[in-house]
Amino acid sequence: MALVATVAVVGRTNAGKSTLVNALVGEKVSIVSPVEQTTRNTIRGIVADPRGQLVLLDTPGLHKAVGTLGTLLNRMARRSAAGADITCVVFDAAQEPQLEDIGWMQRIAKEKPEKVVFVLNKADKSPFFERMFRDAWKEAVETSWSSESELEKGVRSQYAGVRGQSGSSELELEKGTIPLWVKSISTTEGGAKDVLDALFGFAEEGELLFDEDIVTDYPRKLAIADAIREKYLSHLHQELPHELGIVVKRVVDEGSRWSAVAEVLVNRPSQKPIVIGRSASTIKAVRKSAERELKDVFGIPVALELWVRVEPNWMKNDRLLAEMGYLGGLV
Repeated sequence: MALVATVAVVGRTNAGKSTLVNALVGEKVSIVSPVEQTTRNTIRGIVADPRGQLVLLDTPGLHKAVGTLGTLLNRMARRSAAGADITCVVFDAAQEPQLEDIGWMQRIAKEKPEKVVFVLNKADKSPFFERMFRDAWKEAVETSWSSESELEKGVRSQYAGVRGQSGSSELELEKGTIPLWVKSISTTEGGAKDVLDALFGFAEEGELLFDEDIVTDYPRKLAIADAIREKYLSHLHQELPHELGIVVKRVVDEGSRWSAVAEVLVNRPSQKPIVIGRSASTIKAVRKSAERELKDVFGIPVALELWVRVEPNWMKNDRLLAEMGYLGGLV
């Protein structure tokens, strides 16, 4: 028997969740970009360790939802947290707590999951707002107490009276609302070791959920789409951060290589030249860069054929969203 657990890696957009997942797994399984809201699907990264196995669900970052797609991303993040053994909330502690950070704290304080790890990411930055995050958590807990029913308050008061004899503060008496705080520098080798130790500390004995040589069970089409979109984000920066959709129409196994055809969706005709670039420079650069990465990921050459299509309001099109994996269950 080994230690096993499923872990929902949640937090606001661009807090460093995908970078942390990749650091824990030891290989790139999740899209990483400086552009906010780059993760659009729940990706399973599988950590193989002498102690056992962790299945990491890298969720979309919680943000102020705009439109159908934004609502779906937030719903996926919340569903992942509800179904996991451990909730790992990642905070960008190089910034003061934001509204979404406080929202996750309030959710944890209210729902009281048993196993919670709070990761203060970017611990190498200065300033580092650890105290502000701890104070925000204390306020979230106190707020959740004020909204309890009279029955719940009575039970908690009796529990505190019994346990208080040992000298523990009331905040420490709330079972299920005591997160384990860990600092992380997930961009450096070994910078996520304390996070890994904390997660295995919560894991329990059981059978392995996946074969030991698997690092992800993310569907092939979605992995290819993510690689293409990541390269576009790195080339275009803020020009088309959230209006760019990638649909992989087919993948053909040709034995010595794979060939894939993908559509790049934009909302307006004026965006099409941006995605293609002068003399097709942008789309060529994206294709070559994505092909190199996909060869590293899959261990086989992947030849991409990219087509750009104007699809007004594609982010509200249920058929396209389903094809991209946003309308199914947790992938």
